[in-house]
Amino acid sequence: MTATAEPTTSSAPPENVRSFPKPAFTDAEAGAKTFPSSTSRSYNYFTPAKKRATTYEDVTFDVQPDPARHLTQGWIYGFANGPGGYPQDWTVLRSSDWHQFRDPNEEWEQTIYRNNANIVRQTQQNLENAKAARAYDSWTRGWTTFVERDLGAWMHCENGLGMHVFTAAQRSAPTNMINNAMCVNAAHKLRFAQDLALFNLDISESGLPFDGSVHKAVWHEDPVWQGVRENAERLTAIGDWAQALFATNVVFESLVGVLFRSHLVMQVAARNGDYITPTIVGSGEHDYSRDLAYTRVLFSMLARDEEHGEANREVLQGWLAEWVPVSLHAAHQLQPIWSHPGERVVPFAESLAAATADLTNLLTELDLDVPKELSE
Repeated sequence: MTATAEPTTSSAPPENVRSFPKPAFTDAEAGAKTFPSSTSRSYNYFTPAKKRATTYEDVTFDVQPDPARHLTQGWIYGFANGPGGYPQDWTVLRSSDWHQFRDPNEEWEQTIYRNNANIVRQTQQNLENAKAARAYDSWTRGWTTFVERDLGAWMHCENGLGMHVFTAAQRSAPTNMINNAMCVNAAHKLRFAQDLALFNLDISESGLPFDGSVHKAVWHEDPVWQGVRENAERLTAIGDWAQALFATNVVFESLVGVLFRSHLVMQVAARNGDYITPTIVGSGEHDYSRDLAYTRVLFSMLARDEEHGEANREVLQGWLAEWVPVSLHAAHQLQPIWSHPGERVVPFAESLAAATADLTNLLTELDLDVPKELSE
């Protein structure tokens, strides 16, 4: 007889099956996005102005992310009594895309240090050469008084605009690209004011009959300079960052700054035996030409915006109506200083006409109507 095996049963407890969460492999939001260089080995989350991104764009664009572009959760920081980040309502002007702006000077950290260091070295060399050659001895007495009083007074204007207009406004624009350009503008003004201060000290130590401190009284008390001082101080009180930039770089600089620096100092210095002052003041004019370049690009963008251009031009016309009379008044009050240098090249009327023509051309480029005060 054949024996059959009985089934055996185990007394061991059943094995416990542990439960693990199962990973769900889905596209991450950022990685799944299609962006300008998503198919490239070098990634940029912006569209370059040209075929390839420049170093300026790489180190400046989107350094401060924007909820309109990347921060889907909103600004990552805010103020205790206001909105977060870079609010667009800090100016009445509007843009379909503030990120369109590119600084034509392509200013970033390296260029700022390089350009300003070059100017400082050039200024120091010129001053050392002038001292060694006793160049100040050939100045006419009238020109020495002009540099002592009027060029010294202008130093306060440059410092005030740099410290209280551009430094104050450079944080307020809605993109890092615009703020960067205004920050460099502030650095230009402060460096130029410092150049004039060092120039003043050098002349004071040259042995000339030169009062290196009289410029303070001139700026505060001389009636000739009170229109410029009032204009500059009113600019510091503007709350709208775009208006401060427009009223300063477009209106004031054209009618007062360029009038004084380019159409007076640069024109008459050589006739009065001075080849040093034009090299220093010329650096300030070079600064302004760069600052005007980014200003022109920004306001051209806003004036021609497809959605907001018409409304923006109305706002800009209102700012012109407000600030052109103020700066023209300041310019006319400066007229007596055209007679301060011993030797004069051009009369005040010709200088003002040249400055007015420059502003008229600039406004035409911005598609703005020229105020009647400029054509009178």
